[in-house]
Amino acid sequence: MRETSRRFVTCIPLILLAFAACKGRFLGPNREALQALLQQEAQSLKTDGEKINPDLGVKSTWNIVAVEVREQPNNPDQPWAGTIRFKIESRIREVDGSDVTQQFDKRFEYVYSDTLKRWIIQYTPPSK
Repeated sequence: MRETSRRFVTCIPLILLAFAACKGRFLGPNREALQALLQQEAQSLKTDGEKINPDLGVKSTWNIVAVEVREQPNNPDQPWAGTIRFKIESRIREVDGSDVTQQFDKRFEYVYSDTLKRWIIQYTPPSK
């Protein structure tokens, strides 16, 4: 009887580990993992947004203001939604040599597709 109890106690951590692995696979990624993926998407948008030909005399700086992830419990196909917000500063060199600076906000809305296992961009509202 003692040997059986010892084996059972030894197997408990393995059972818990297997359960945690299965739970993660069936329930999908957690909030922290999705936050990191959306943060990577924000960095990619920033990099692309700042790629402007210097010969055009325009310099654009995209500052990431927020990366937010929220649950959508009543939507099993898209269980998470996310928002990326930027503050963009654009400097334009005028013909007379002066600089004109404009600032505006830009927001991107996403949903996480449980089927595709990635963030999908949704309608992006106009800038304010």
